[in-house]
Amino acid sequence: MKRGKKYNEVNKLVDKAMLYDANEAIELIQKTSVTKFDSTVEAHIRLGVDSRHADQQVRGAVVLPHGTGKTVRVLVFAKGDKAEEALAAGADFVGAEDLIPKIQNENWFGFDVAVATPDMMGVVGRLGRVLGPKGLMPNPKAGTVTMDVTKAINDIKAGKIEYRLDKTNIIHVPVGKVSFGSEKLEENFQTLMSAIIKAKPTSAKGQYMKSVVLSTTMGPGIKVNPAKISE
Repeated sequence: MKRGKKYNEVNKLVDKAMLYDANEAIELIQKTSVTKFDSTVEAHIRLGVDSRHADQQVRGAVVLPHGTGKTVRVLVFAKGDKAEEALAAGADFVGAEDLIPKIQNENWFGFDVAVATPDMMGVVGRLGRVLGPKGLMPNPKAGTVTMDVTKAINDIKAGKIEYRLDKTNIIHVPVGKVSFGSEKLEENFQTLMSAIIKAKPTSAKGQYMKSVVLSTTMGPGIKVNPAKISE
């Protein structure tokens, strides 16, 4: 893959053979950002589990202390009082059965997170095939299937992110923006890592944190020493 001149210049700052401490990696990540816009800082965490087994799934949610720097659009599936509560709490979109054809037929995905009250899951289940692959399906483990829609919306707007394994046993999540600076990025990163460590399945054997890489949008990856993070 051909890289631009700017990328090649900053890539020289990264020692590919080195495992950096988290604070060193975060300092370096800011120096290697190549975009004119405020890049997102992402963490890519490979775990020593097998996501094909139900008892080795790693999935959950955590509120980053400084948010993600992104405005999150929240859709809530609810009726009656709960629909009114969701609107009052700042949900961007609220609906019930009326949302099914809009999403299924019109291919509408103008939201980033979907929340549902438990009584709406029969309706939402009909959208599983379209919401599931996009990671938009409400889930009790992520706190997005709940009667407390106000708390769910407030947490999401405050910077709550969901983490889950992909098919290659890697978690990909944002930890903030380059403009946050080292201190806020490190606090967000450590909060995320603590949550993932606590979510370790009891059936997981051997090394849990296999590798951790930080990168910015279109920037080079920087390896973080997993031994300095893990149990």
